Amino acid sequence: MFILNYITWNPDPEIFSLGPLSVRYYGLFFAIAFLIGYYIMERMFKREQVPEQWLDKLFIYVVVATVIGARLGHVIFYGWDYYSQHPGEIFAIWHGGLASHGGAIGILIAIWLYSKKVTKKPMLWVLDRLVVPVALAAVFIRLGNLMNSEIVGRVTDVPWGFRFLRAAVDNPEMPRHPTQIYEALSYLVVFIYLLFLYWRTNARLRQGLLFGIFLLGIFTARFIIEFMKENQEAFEEGMLLNMGQILSIPFIIAGLYYVNKAIKRGPVTKQ
Repeated sequence: MFILNYITWNPDPEIFSLGPLSVRYYGLFFAIAFLIGYYIMERMFKREQVPEQWLDKLFIYVVVATVIGARLGHVIFYGWDYYSQHPGEIFAIWHGGLASHGGAIGILIAIWLYSKKVTKKPMLWVLDRLVVPVALAAVFIRLGNLMNSEIVGRVTDVPWGFRFLRAAVDNPEMPRHPTQIYEALSYLVVFIYLLFLYWRTNARLRQGLLFGIFLLGIFTARFIIEFMKENQEAFEEGMLLNMGQILSIPFIIAGLYYVNKAIKRGPVTKQ
């Protein structure tokens, strides 16, 4: 006999409010992710004796790129029909709507600019280090989604199914896959593996290896777990693969490419 039949999930996504200002779990987790990420990158930069001012500039580039990229990703990939008619809502982030694939594209563009203007090092040198804290940030973001009762799974009879009472779905009282937890755990495994590779092996000297492993781990997990999710937009109904899976495929292919290239090239001592 299973101990759990289902878990009733009904937390208030808002922690507290002061007048018009409200503090929500999603925003708190987002901030915690960046603070921990800053600390991890600081340790890496100290180990490799690179200029300290690089880190502050990197932090600004990544924060701005993540927010803008994730928002535009949601607007373009998931809600263009609406936002093309309501352009004033495009940057109304407080109304919700961020897409991780858009955030990833935004970060890639920002790191290209950062590498050209700040480090003067290959873009892959930055990416191989940045993906370690980014993998951890992905964990916190999915936990934020959990607290918001969003990006929920399909109806299921598994004993750990969640009844997302606040979810904007039909029959919210039905047990569903807690896909936010599935993704968070998957991303945590990727983070721990990348952290081990960076600190305990010479993987950081194989240009593109850590970046490639990150892409493979994160987006393969995303692709698989999407099969257990409710579609986020109506236009995805009837599609063989949903938008999240379609957008994940190029990242998976890129991951295979960079891992294969890094293994063939071998360690790079001068970067």
